[in-house]
Amino acid sequence: MRWKRTLNVVDCHAAGESGKVITGGVGQVAGETMFDKRVYLETHMDDIRKMVLFEPRGAVWHNANIVLPSNNPQADMGYVILETTEYPAMSGSNTICVATVLLETGILPMQEPVTELTLESPAGLIRVRCQCRDGKVTSVRLVNQPAFCYYLDTPIEVAGLGTVRVDIAYGGMTYAIVEAADLGFSLAPDEAHDLCAMGQRIKAAAVEQLAVEHPENPAIPGITNTEFTGPLRREGDRLVARNTVVVSPGRCDRSPCGTGTSARLAVIQAKGQIKPGEIFIHESITGSRFTGEIESMTRVGPYDAVVPAIAGQAWITGLYQMGMDPTDPYQSGFTLSDTWMDSASGIAI
Repeated sequence: MRWKRTLNVVDCHAAGESGKVITGGVGQVAGETMFDKRVYLETHMDDIRKMVLFEPRGAVWHNANIVLPSNNPQADMGYVILETTEYPAMSGSNTICVATVLLETGILPMQEPVTELTLESPAGLIRVRCQCRDGKVTSVRLVNQPAFCYYLDTPIEVAGLGTVRVDIAYGGMTYAIVEAADLGFSLAPDEAHDLCAMGQRIKAAAVEQLAVEHPENPAIPGITNTEFTGPLRREGDRLVARNTVVVSPGRCDRSPCGTGTSARLAVIQAKGQIKPGEIFIHESITGSRFTGEIESMTRVGPYDAVVPAIAGQAWITGLYQMGMDPTDPYQSGFTLSDTWMDSASGIAI
């Protein structure tokens, strides 16, 4: 075999959202923390992200994770998240995929009925509790880093829409959160294309008009996604709501989105709509569900914050080696305007 790079890849999805896990072939990644390694991958090894996620080997709806040893004595393993336009500090669906792959492939030992792990993400340590039966991880519950609100019910001006009311919240990524009904959406699957185009416009306006800087790590990106939310309703003693997150460069998250759920928990807590310990069921545009709750309250810099816990399940769908032939004309992959959208304008490129 004459490949110049060979990656060991486990295909996986959490609640419908792709989360490939790269378990070998990356080599050494410089940096003390996973955030340091994230920066090094972005600035020195970005060819891996392009190889795995861009066409013809990837697709706009693919995500990936690189599993790496952690230097933190509390962590069992570390990982860096790769998406098509950025390296997020945190992702709930990707974390669920990583934990599932680590246990089901034997990289870390599985203990039934419960395996507890501590994983280091670029956002910090993530405590994970995995329900396991007959060699299968049936549920992954992760305790995320704190989530908090930058702005609540804040008007922005969006070209072609006029004034739009948004909440801006951080849950591992920073979201412009909009009530879908305000813009005439019910969050049905056949609305996905229009939601993506409008979501990108709203995000661009929010970035331009609202200043955002993480108080503990200014290197964490600002507003990168839009979240459309449906109304809260009661199912017994649980709160339930629908949502879809528009992920750059312009596509709907297929899962309920772990960091989006975390951000929404921060918003509804700030608005007095949920209390710590109360169960929140978050539905995706595809109908899949994550379970969320507020573990505790804390502060991040000047902001009141929640410590969110998110639970869901992932499934492994394939194991293979991905390679790059030195004569392949698409060393860095490519994108086409039939599926990829410009991350700033929402206009196909």
